[in-house]
Amino acid sequence: MSAPRVLVVDDEPQILRALSTSLRAAGYEVETAATAESALAQAAMRPPDAFIVDLVLPDGSGTGVCRELRSWTSAPVILLSAVGDESEKVTALDAGADDYVTKPVGLDELLARLRAVLRRAGPPSDGVVTLDGLEIDFEKRDVRLDGAHVHLTPHQFGLLRVLARNPGKLMTHRAILQEVWGPRYGNETNLLQVHVSQLRRKIEADPGSPRYLLTEPGAGYRLVDPTR
Repeated sequence: MSAPRVLVVDDEPQILRALSTSLRAAGYEVETAATAESALAQAAMRPPDAFIVDLVLPDGSGTGVCRELRSWTSAPVILLSAVGDESEKVTALDAGADDYVTKPVGLDELLARLRAVLRRAGPPSDGVVTLDGLEIDFEKRDVRLDGAHVHLTPHQFGLLRVLARNPGKLMTHRAILQEVWGPRYGNETNLLQVHVSQLRRKIEADPGSPRYLLTEPGAGYRLVDPTR
């Protein structure tokens, strides 16, 4: 089985070198690009298994690259963003990025995020997701925690379903709200926070220190397997 191939897009040569060295040492094949145009051209000629894309590029943005990639590929995209780019970061996530890592890049964290997005392939064919004792059955609309049934309201189940269909992936506030409540609710973050709090009280042993439903400040939420 061939190693996953990753296209790293950044206009800083030292970052490209550092990432390339670390990714190759971790067993990945690596290609690099310094501009949005060259990244899209390379991806079209030889589509990689995953992308790592800087938010700010000399001829465009990571947001634009994500949007263009999503028109023809579902390969995961990890965004590299500098502190202070909060709104652009969220916009890029809404445009199709799967995750982000803040600069300066923590290589261990980046490798862990890369492994996670490559693992993610949607729910199993039987429509059941299991995350260390938390089981979500989409077809039966049934949720169990350590074998015990968990009663959820329709909106609570809808929220959990959106996150469980994208295990490990950061879902933005807007993406969750629009899918669960509809387009008119895309900015109702308080509504989402209330339902997240209610859901945590039902699936977390300690809602104040959640194991499954994690918050990414200023961006959104992700549902994770605590054992991974």
